[in-house]
Amino acid sequence: MIIVSACLLGLKTRYDGKTKAAPELVSGLANMHVIPICPEQLGGLPTPRPPASILYGNGIDVLNGKAKVISESGEDVTPYFLKGAKEALKLAKMFQVNCAILKSKSPSCGLSPVIGVTAALLLLNGIKIKEMG
Repeated sequence: MIIVSACLLGLKTRYDGKTKAAPELVSGLANMHVIPICPEQLGGLPTPRPPASILYGNGIDVLNGKAKVISESGEDVTPYFLKGAKEALKLAKMFQVNCAILKSKSPSCGLSPVIGVTAALLLLNGIKIKEMG
């Protein structure tokens, strides 16, 4: 089992209601058991939604209550990002997932340039992450 950011699989889950489909990824996962996730949707945010950024730190800081996730419209969406990360981890544990392929440059899923909230929580729980797109 592997967790994959739903937008990379062609689902329209991105903040802008679009996809970041990676056809080579989809074909490479054809014979695997895949759990598509969008932590922001799992946390209760709608699609489309205003883009958001982590302020004053990174995903680890958000998990530790030292940073916040703020939408472009100025709303504090930190609780949604935390809930989505916890739900993603719950799925990973439920299905004994030890690897995830997540969307780069995302305040939820990215490893760079700043580690996202979900990526941080998964890494802290021993799940290996590869980022794409």
